[in-house]
Amino acid sequence: MPPGATEEIESLEEFDRVVSATGSLAGHRVQSVDLTARTAVLLAVDTSGTVFLGCPMEREAAAKVRADGALVFPPVPHLPFDPYRGTLYRPEELYEGLEKGYGNTPDALAYAWFERTRADGDVVASMLRGIHDDAVSDALDELLVGERVVGVMGGHGLRRDAPEYAGAARLGRALARSGLMVATGGGPGAMEAANLGAYAAPFEDGMLDRALADLRGVPGFTPSVGAWAATALAVRAARPDGGPSLSVPTWFYGHEPSNAFAGHIAKYFANAIREDGLLSRADAGVVFLPGAAGTVQEIFGDATPNFYGSRGEPRPMVLVGRAHWTSALPAWPLLEALAEGRPMARRIALVDTVEEVPAALTRLAGHAGH
Repeated sequence: MPPGATEEIESLEEFDRVVSATGSLAGHRVQSVDLTARTAVLLAVDTSGTVFLGCPMEREAAAKVRADGALVFPPVPHLPFDPYRGTLYRPEELYEGLEKGYGNTPDALAYAWFERTRADGDVVASMLRGIHDDAVSDALDELLVGERVVGVMGGHGLRRDAPEYAGAARLGRALARSGLMVATGGGPGAMEAANLGAYAAPFEDGMLDRALADLRGVPGFTPSVGAWAATALAVRAARPDGGPSLSVPTWFYGHEPSNAFAGHIAKYFANAIREDGLLSRADAGVVFLPGAAGTVQEIFGDATPNFYGSRGEPRPMVLVGRAHWTSALPAWPLLEALAEGRPMARRIALVDTVEEVPAALTRLAGHAGH
């Protein structure tokens, strides 16, 4: 690390490594690390310019680092989430305690806190939500270094026993097997199916068929989120080393629970940050499965920077379901009209089936710079 550079420290192991290697914490950012067992170290090393974000420490150590000129953001008591977290969520974390009922899980408790504090208009709660979402974005950027990300968007109402759900799962598997990081909005329906497919990618093809059969027993998240989530967690437990994928859900739509098949969950309070963050990181393109208002919003949320070139070269957009996007919800004719005469015209496609998507993405990617 060059002189004067800062380093984010997000675990006790990283903390010990930095101290051992440099003998100093000066200028570093220490994020959500429990330092109550490192009092002697904190008393001995230079912490000038260090920022401690939500790091528990003994009172003596806290006084010393402040005297050094460190900036200390203390842990916030009685919150159902860590606003300073240094990593993305995992499904086992959000659904911890599910056996006692979904209402007892961190996912449900965070949603209840969000609903209560949003109604109160509490400025402190608003600040904490902002800190949390910024920390999630930072962790998301760290995760995606070197990854090529493809977004898969679609409706949350798609049932697990529908043929289209199985199709979305096969799509997620195919995209993951091609070396892409599959990213979804993180909810149920088509989003869950795509994350499931990516999870199944390292296994033999029959694994996905068995998982789909197991999931059909609880086809939706209503009336019981608990039963819906438990079936997914059971599939993961039976084959625990599935492929990675990303989901980007939000507590703004807290009635839609996060699906359990994405190994990395970037869950936000602010939906606008979540929407833009997901689309802007999908550098390999976005696939839009049949959906309703939310998916239409995502189509044109992605089309706008492609239209204006604000992200540079337009990125591929593939809409799946000719009848859906030309007749039921005619987004395709409008997208074509916007694209006419612009570079993005070479980066959009409409296909009938999910089986056509990988080839369409490859074809559209080949038009880059032409």
